[in-house]
Amino acid sequence: MGKFVIKETNTGYVFNLKADNGQVIAVSQVYSSEDSCRSGIESVKKNAVAAHLEDQTTENVVTVPNPKFEIYTDKAGEFRFRMKARNGEIIATGEGYKAKASCQNGIDSIRRNAPDAEVVKAE
Repeated sequence: MGKFVIKETNTGYVFNLKADNGQVIAVSQVYSSEDSCRSGIESVKKNAVAAHLEDQTTENVVTVPNPKFEIYTDKAGEFRFRMKARNGEIIATGEGYKAKASCQNGIDSIRRNAPDAEVVKAE
């Protein structure tokens, strides 16, 4: 089972979703308060399984409703994903992947790990 780790930064609070092996699967935006960070975590937990998938790397992109995962390519040509909540806000992002299949595996890992992940505060 994965876990969400809340960390305080100079500008607010962020969370990382980590897999069983400790690898970071997704990171959040910066939240102004710990409560809003925890709300972001609850949104990821609630929407991870049912979120649609929008592949923006194809020629004919089919736009899907929120909540959703968007797969896209960054300036370096790597595949990335972002998760959007029902309101369209980005609530989690992934690292860059060389292969699209690896990016999709990252999304699948969120779907598996997020719903039952414990929430802890970084020490």
